[in-house]
Amino acid sequence: MAKKGLRAWVKEKWVDIGAPKKDGKYQPCGRSKGSKRKYPKCVPLAKATRMTKSQKASAVRRKRAAGNPGGKPTNVATFAKRKKAANGGSMSNYRKHLRKP
Repeated sequence: MAKKGLRAWVKEKWVDIGAPKKDGKYQPCGRSKGSKRKYPKCVPLAKATRMTKSQKASAVRRKRAAGNPGGKPTNVATFAKRKKAANGGSMSNYRKHLRKP
């Protein structure tokens, strides 16, 4: 989303990655009142096509685990944050430490 602005972001085609269709397409974002569908995880279509299967599953799992307290939508990061290595260092520093004789 390089310098498009909020209006362009809102006008993108939003899809529910938690409810894919059998032909590989996605259902539109949201659900109607009284719908029995599970809690939707909505992302722009362009982002959904770039995500791997495991990234989609992880995002949907975290979204549904957060629940819907108070009837208000819950924001959950689409991509999980990476965990740091032990002792607060990065994994590359950890690997360098292992290589030293």
